[in-house]
Amino acid sequence: MSETEALPEAPETEIIDIAPPETSPDFTPEDDLAEEIITITEPLSEDIPAPEPDPPSEQAVRLVEALIFASTEPVSPRTILSVLEGRELIPDSVDDLGACVRAVLTALVARYEGRGVGPVEVAGGWQFRTAPDLAPLLTRVLPKPRRLQRATMETLAIIAYHQPCTRAEIEEIRGVSVGQNALDTLIGESLIAPRGRKEVPGRPVLWGTTPDFLRFFGLQSLNDLPRREELLGDMPTSPKIAPASGTSDLLLRKTPPDEETPDSDTDPDMPSDEEPSPDEITGQPDAGA
Repeated sequence: MSETEALPEAPETEIIDIAPPETSPDFTPEDDLAEEIITITEPLSEDIPAPEPDPPSEQAVRLVEALIFASTEPVSPRTILSVLEGRELIPDSVDDLGACVRAVLTALVARYEGRGVGPVEVAGGWQFRTAPDLAPLLTRVLPKPRRLQRATMETLAIIAYHQPCTRAEIEEIRGVSVGQNALDTLIGESLIAPRGRKEVPGRPVLWGTTPDFLRFFGLQSLNDLPRREELLGDMPTSPKIAPASGTSDLLLRKTPPDEETPDSDTDPDMPSDEEPSPDEITGQPDAGA
């Protein structure tokens, strides 16, 4: 090629200015990567089951067992939690303390399955009770349970289903005057207790049942009471109990407070059952007691 021969000119190329995509001033490549990771992992997290909680330690179960056995009253879950925390028997990794207590109690109940005694939930707590199927055998050799007269049991039943109620309301339902001995017996047995005073002339005492009432009849709460429709044969035959609605008629047709007479110990116009009734009814504890 001749030195004077000109080289061919290179074809002209079009220069295109490609602008980067608009991004947030704070956006970084790491954010883009994190978004992709979240997109990939989120669907997988729904399919992964939650890890099973660790079973309670043997020492925790033994401690709760001893606590319930030594107590004369039902032991509340709050007390159990306090004891376990005091002995540092709850792992630091546990978030649901209630579930931890339930796990300990579940393990304890399983340990006594099929035995003559076992932990039972009663009156909002836990207590050792004998197996229900052994109750007929035990009643033959153990002392007889305390007995309540029929008038006392009727008074207790009315209080249980109408609480809080005054003595005058109890008498109106029963149709007879409530003897002081009936209330004294129920108070002495810790089955009823005052629940304040009613804001009417005379401010009579309001009566209600106690936790010992729940324990005596083997109930966890008042919601476990039988429906009154099931007990009409055993309850006072008075038209003041409404079988359908389960509400005392005296509460539906109560006189205005300014016309209501104060509560009194005796009503001269009302028959009295102050004298002990010859008929007695046994207040049997729950079969598991």
